[in-house]
Amino acid sequence: MPRAKRTRDDAARRSDCPVANTLDLVGDKWSLLVIRDLLHGKQTYGEMLASPEGIPTNILADRLRRLEDAGLIDSRPYQERPVRYAYALSAKGRELGEVVLALVRWGKRHISGTRTYSELPASGGRAPPGRTRSTR
Repeated sequence: MPRAKRTRDDAARRSDCPVANTLDLVGDKWSLLVIRDLLHGKQTYGEMLASPEGIPTNILADRLRRLEDAGLIDSRPYQERPVRYAYALSAKGRELGEVVLALVRWGKRHISGTRTYSELPASGGRAPPGRTRSTR
């Protein structure tokens, strides 16, 4: 069977491995946490910034831009002055829900003390001062 013609984007890939290419899209420290927040209904920059992991503002802006460029999320303005955007997962991005759920299951099984969103206190999920919490 003949190979598909390579595109300009293909030339930047380090291999044809789907794991390597997926990690290039979402394998950094923050991208799957942004996906997780969107899966849990967060929509705005401020809502995601308030997540307990404390993503720096410049990193959040960069990840939102990269995820949108990759077709994993969509944005739409909800305010004109200043312009503010609401974010949502695209169909392609929603498929990552299975990946996030697999990480949740693995983490619950192998990393003691981790808690899921449904196990967090009603106070918005913030850990008590001086305590850290693993990703849900």
